[in-house]
Amino acid sequence: MSVNGRIWGVGIGPGDPDLITLKALKVLEVADVVAYPALEHGESMVRAIAAQYLNRNIEEIVISVPMVADRYPAQKAYNKAAVSISNAVENGKSVAILCEGDPFFFGSFMYLYSRLSNQYEIQIIPGITSISASSAELGLPIGARNDLIMVIPAPLDELVLRQKILETDVSIIIKVGSHLNKVKRVIISLGLIENAHYIERATMANQCIKELSEIKDNHAPYFSIIIIRRSGEVLEL
Repeated sequence: MSVNGRIWGVGIGPGDPDLITLKALKVLEVADVVAYPALEHGESMVRAIAAQYLNRNIEEIVISVPMVADRYPAQKAYNKAAVSISNAVENGKSVAILCEGDPFFFGSFMYLYSRLSNQYEIQIIPGITSISASSAELGLPIGARNDLIMVIPAPLDELVLRQKILETDVSIIIKVGSHLNKVKRVIISLGLIENAHYIERATMANQCIKELSEIKDNHAPYFSIIIIRRSGEVLEL
């Protein structure tokens, strides 16, 4: 089957290269071009994960995304990348757009998808999310029987964060970063500190699991997650 002019959104998984799916690997083997986000003046985590599977002759489109609060510079970077990807496709080349975790789960890929999907057919290759990886590494089931599960972004207002935790059985708090103290304060106020499980960089070489109550830092790494089971451990059947 010809792959000329095709675009894939490829989930590369949470960090361990062995967790790349077979389907993603097959795409990397046939793609003419690979596109991926990278920090401005920095490296690309997603490329590093996929590096050993990339063809030496593959063309690369680096999407240099500035880490600033203002969205405009990032939007400009995605606009530029969409033009480069479009040009490659119009020249008959197939393009694999890499995304950490899963492309449609808080993935940067969706910003390119919104710019390109009206012009081209794009196949999505799902990937293992950081949430699934964190659950596995913590040895903590996140869904049992009739559990309600909620993914909660840490940047939410403190009162909203508190209410969302109270509304669900299992809270998965993402984007912790500079909001670590606020999140801890809410968890402690709800009496759930012993039910909170913290992990940094799940499946990566520098993975770290800590007791949330013992963390003294004000900031958490970008790749950090807190999982709270309000009922404690999963009950036996």
